[in-house]
Amino acid sequence: MNDISKNNSQNQPLTQHLSQLTLAELPEHIDIPNYDRKNLKAGIVHIGVGGFHRAHQAMYINELLKTPGSEQWAICGIGLLENNRGLRDTLVKQDYLYSLVVRHPNGQIDNKVIGSMIDFIFAPENKQTAIDKLAHNDTKIVSLTITEGGYNLHPITGDLDLTNPDIMHDIASPNDPKTALGYIAAALKVRQANNSPAFTVQSCDNIQHNGAVTRRMLLTLTEKQDPALSQWIEKNVAFPNAMVDRITPVTTKVDTDYVSETFGLIDEWPITCESFSQWVIEDNFSNGRPNWDLAGAQFVQDVTPFEKMKIRLLNAGHSVLGLLGSIHGYSTIDETVSDQDFANYLSAFMDLEVTPLLDELDGIDLVAYKETLIERFSNPNIKDSLARICSESSAKLPKFLIATITENLAVKRDCSLAALVIATWCLYSDKQVNQQQQALDIQDAMQEQLHEYAQQTGSDKLAFLKLSSLFTDLIDQPDFSQLYINAINLLYVPTSNIKNIMKTTLEQKLNKVALETK
Repeated sequence: MNDISKNNSQNQPLTQHLSQLTLAELPEHIDIPNYDRKNLKAGIVHIGVGGFHRAHQAMYINELLKTPGSEQWAICGIGLLENNRGLRDTLVKQDYLYSLVVRHPNGQIDNKVIGSMIDFIFAPENKQTAIDKLAHNDTKIVSLTITEGGYNLHPITGDLDLTNPDIMHDIASPNDPKTALGYIAAALKVRQANNSPAFTVQSCDNIQHNGAVTRRMLLTLTEKQDPALSQWIEKNVAFPNAMVDRITPVTTKVDTDYVSETFGLIDEWPITCESFSQWVIEDNFSNGRPNWDLAGAQFVQDVTPFEKMKIRLLNAGHSVLGLLGSIHGYSTIDETVSDQDFANYLSAFMDLEVTPLLDELDGIDLVAYKETLIERFSNPNIKDSLARICSESSAKLPKFLIATITENLAVKRDCSLAALVIATWCLYSDKQVNQQQQALDIQDAMQEQLHEYAQQTGSDKLAFLKLSSLFTDLIDQPDFSQLYINAINLLYVPTSNIKNIMKTTLEQKLNKVALETK
């Protein structure tokens, strides 16, 4: 046993951090970078270094770097927000290393140290340094995990929100950017001026057609800044679409304590994730790419059917469980779906309201995929909080759930299960407590607007749907508005019980399906 482990076993306070120097002190069962990090070059600059990036893209690169010849594909992170300061400090202290704890449903745990990040730039302290790094010829790919809100989409038109103050600033002051789009535009302007090859802009966010969305937003911004630059980007820059998937809960003290006990070192910001991981990428790059397929990713010509499947089943499924479970009083995904009533409801939603809308998927067994989702959600070793799942629902649900409702209405197909979820979102936003009268942890940029519209439900049952920036014309769809009113009537009874309402709604749905199939 090494000295650090001895100290830990004697319950002495740990004093040494995870770092390049202390890697050799780790127990043999921990997977550490076996490549020479001094020889790495940052061919990827990633904006938005959150937990998902560190569990997903950075993990794929870490595995790839174990193969000789991939040294040019390490990562430099960039943080644009003030709250990235603490992350910067932690990563610098740890030589940009961090632990990744992979928890399998059967209780098996894989302990890893990820070494694919070799630098991190905190842009608020020096914007020019960030722009210079993006513009450097070593940078072949600029990747993004900036959440739905980071793309500054107008909630109604889906175009760039030109009324957003930060977008207005970036149009007026392109050399002093605030947004991710603004930084990318400033760096590509340098590339254009130097007659250098363009880098690829690669979104890794849960947005359908994420590459196409990024392209449209950036072209709109640069058209306002510099039409010649916009034309150059349109001609030279690739924006591959991709589907990403790995459940990555927020890091808790339980996670940091586990790492301290297991690794015998301090990691101030470890990441825990599930064992499942998927990355499907369109093979469309401006200036070379890593061989991610050697590390388990899949390159395809068209990612559309894969991303629709994932967004409409996994992401929407998360929201279904998140909202219904929160009102009931559950706090995590695994405890919610382990309740058979919630599992039955989710399965019926996926089978009856989503699956009929999905495209053919070569090599994908949808029945098996949906069974795998239930297994993943049930993983007792991944305590994914419902508060995290429900956070920023106003940015998520239009793509995850409302799009499914709209498509079902267009073909006159019942969507009563989804209608109950929307009505539950209204109750969630209105009362802001669960059915045990415990306060809900609501995190949403539109929280005040959601509450304003939802609290009028007592006098106007359709009031929530009048928030047209989210629901567009759903209020004018009688097939939906009546289902929604029925759900509101059940939910707003003082003695209502969400589980009983779910059972009633599901029973009515199944009876209707049985009649239609006779």
